[in-house]
Amino acid sequence: MQLSVSFENTRDVAPKSGPVTVGWFLNTTKGSIIYDPPERVRSVEQNKSHAKSASRCPAVINMESRYFMVKAPFDIHLAFVRDNEGKPALRNLNGNMSGIRANKLSQQIHITPEHEWRYPGVPTIQVMTPYVMISDEPVYVTQLSCFMHYQRDQLPGTIFGGRYPINVWPRPLMWAFEWHDTDKPLKINRGDPWFYVYFETMPQDRAVVLTETERTPELLEYMDMISGAVNFVNQTFSLFQAAEERRPETLVKPIRRSKG
Repeated sequence: MQLSVSFENTRDVAPKSGPVTVGWFLNTTKGSIIYDPPERVRSVEQNKSHAKSASRCPAVINMESRYFMVKAPFDIHLAFVRDNEGKPALRNLNGNMSGIRANKLSQQIHITPEHEWRYPGVPTIQVMTPYVMISDEPVYVTQLSCFMHYQRDQLPGTIFGGRYPINVWPRPLMWAFEWHDTDKPLKINRGDPWFYVYFETMPQDRAVVLTETERTPELLEYMDMISGAVNFVNQTFSLFQAAEERRPETLVKPIRRSKG
């Protein structure tokens, strides 16, 4: 099957069968120990005592099989404030008890310029993540909130992600949050469900196998080619075709870890 950014472009070739292999990796090794592997969302491991339990429902199992959860790598406990000039700013409410140094926190989390907010008075903050997804056949990833995990303390806003083809556009995921109730703090503990990734395949009923993949020279060179494009053009989707033409045939090389 040809590599394509459009599922419709694959209609003239025989569809593949069997699981789709999706690779994931961290685009940095510095401090990478704090980032846990993505976990498949599974409720089937809950109540199995009754045949009619929701955790046994084929529809539920099929849906959950395409969702993977990423945990928060560090504590986030922030207040939204404005400085003396009225400019948006963040205050770390953990203070001296914070598990992350102030200079590192400011490197990881930032507020987008106010004129870029989608809604007036609703700040957007972003957290860089090192998670990258890649595939060797047409697969779209969608990043979204952890709607299947109950949170006793609800976030004071909503997260928003995006949808794009990882076979031609592998890039680090960004956690973006719109802070609707700025009177309330934003608090997320390390290890809490942070966000989901959902995979679309062709055909749609194919299973997804998520595996850690090597950061090969070919993969890093390809990522370097497309990185930063958003800083130069407004519509990066227009570059997908050009990226596809310059893409190596194979980029996914699963890591084989020895046991014992």
